[in-house]
Amino acid sequence: MTKKQLALEIIERLRTAYPDADCTLDYDHSEAWKLLVGVRLAAQCTDERVNIVVKDLYAKFPDVNALAEADPQEIEAIVRPCGLGKSKARDISACMRILRDEYHGEVPDDFDALLKLPGVGRKSANLIMGDVFGKPAIVTDTHCIRLVNRMGLVEGIKEPKMVEMALWKIIPPAEGSIFCHRLVYHGREICTARTAPYCDRCCLFDIMMKNKTRYAVAVRKPDQQIEVCVHRTRGSSLSFPARVHYDVFHTPLPYPDITSS
Repeated sequence: MTKKQLALEIIERLRTAYPDADCTLDYDHSEAWKLLVGVRLAAQCTDERVNIVVKDLYAKFPDVNALAEADPQEIEAIVRPCGLGKSKARDISACMRILRDEYHGEVPDDFDALLKLPGVGRKSANLIMGDVFGKPAIVTDTHCIRLVNRMGLVEGIKEPKMVEMALWKIIPPAEGSIFCHRLVYHGREICTARTAPYCDRCCLFDIMMKNKTRYAVAVRKPDQQIEVCVHRTRGSSLSFPARVHYDVFHTPLPYPDITSS
């Protein structure tokens, strides 16, 4: 199976698993500027926290003009719980002023124009292009980068732009934006980062095995811990932290017996 074929199969599986996946940052599609604000606040912060903080921000500054005229220190006082409050407030203030002065309060639908806005990088610009304007986009956030490496769609690439360029070659343009949203859902629920991934519940497990992208091995230890290791066919194996779970498996584990490797 080629990477393009593998990508198409993964897209279909994730479509079935997460039919209602959408952007996890709350915003009204008629107010695209709110997504610009939200994605800037989401840097090194969870979307859940951002969604809480922006309620107070928008209550005080309900539109582009209000934020453009606000003192950055006032913005900082509200967004501080998202971390990096000073730089985020500075970028939001400058960005809103540009929208007001150069784009009549609207968000530009041009990728290069978006990149010129303060605090907007390729990830943010792609998110805006895909979610707001319905244009082809690939959003290489941390979930995307982690999962496409585990899935074998890219190999050992961690730099966001390089991952994006590699995915453009194998992901149909019309699928890119929603595919990345589904990766976020899958990364949070199944293919987790800080705990052992829940391979026993993964909708992709059989094709990962069939294509030998990875072997997932669950080993029940005497103390009832479940240790999951991922063995790639190329390079060294990756081991994830043990996850304590006493009743997750009630039937024989659907993993190959390669625990001695």
